[in-house]
Amino acid sequence: MQVHRNIDQLPPFRKAVITIGTFDGVHQGHRQVIDRLLEEAAEISGETVIVTFHPHPRKVVSSAILGIRLINTLEEKIELLEGLGIDHLVIVPFTEAFANQEAEIYIQQFLVEKFSPHTIIIGYDHRFGRDRRGDYRLLERYAPDYGYQLKEIPKHILDHISISSTNIREAILHNDTETANKLLGYDFFFSGRVVHGDKLGRELGYPTANLRVENEEKILPGNGIYAVYAELDDEEPRRRFKGMMSIGFRPTVDGKKRVVEVNLFDFAEDIYDRSLRVYVKQYLREEVRFANLEELVKQIDQDKAVSLEIL
Repeated sequence: MQVHRNIDQLPPFRKAVITIGTFDGVHQGHRQVIDRLLEEAAEISGETVIVTFHPHPRKVVSSAILGIRLINTLEEKIELLEGLGIDHLVIVPFTEAFANQEAEIYIQQFLVEKFSPHTIIIGYDHRFGRDRRGDYRLLERYAPDYGYQLKEIPKHILDHISISSTNIREAILHNDTETANKLLGYDFFFSGRVVHGDKLGRELGYPTANLRVENEEKILPGNGIYAVYAELDDEEPRRRFKGMMSIGFRPTVDGKKRVVEVNLFDFAEDIYDRSLRVYVKQYLREEVRFANLEELVKQIDQDKAVSLEIL
């Protein structure tokens, strides 16, 4: 898959079959649209092109930007799409100027001039241009003038995508890993840089990698204990480790800030300042305040045994 970040330097596409969207999560609902894209392109020996945006359009056009939480970072989205057989991914810098161009200009100077599309696959509710005036009907009106075909994504698929995205975010936040992973079609994952902590885990016999998640928009699971797999992002090929993760305030030791800690089983390497990717497999239990550290260690022993059964 070729990734294009400069829309002024796009190659000439061969019978481009394009679709447009944020594709956050690249989940099972999105796969239906991508399958359609692949099928349409195969019929005409064309190239598949996904057009997406960065930053997320809601961050630019909405006043409620503080609550934005994304299932995927941009790099994660690229990786997931690359595994689906797409020919081209075009990442459009989303700005106020881009959002506020007239709908007809968007069609002529963006869609037609940049992509020369053979086919555009788009939802009936797709909106674009100043005041979101552009829609499916406007694209339909200009199709004969510019020579592209227009194919509609059915309402039931769009509803499925929207509902799934909402349900995935809610499931991740509320410890429902089973639902999140089922809707995603893969285990939810995130990456964090390994930083120094207070070394308490080491004293308890369970050394942990303390993770700092640097992308503030990335959604993280709710507080609790989880069975996880983990990989080092900079390794190729990547080794996969079994482990367990704690997210929360560590009530037994009166923690003051929310931390993400991962204990990797049978692992003793120094990985400070490296990036660790965590695949969240299953929620085990909520955070509990124990009477003393001995009781905490007993529970951690049980958590490890359950995690090994799951993993």
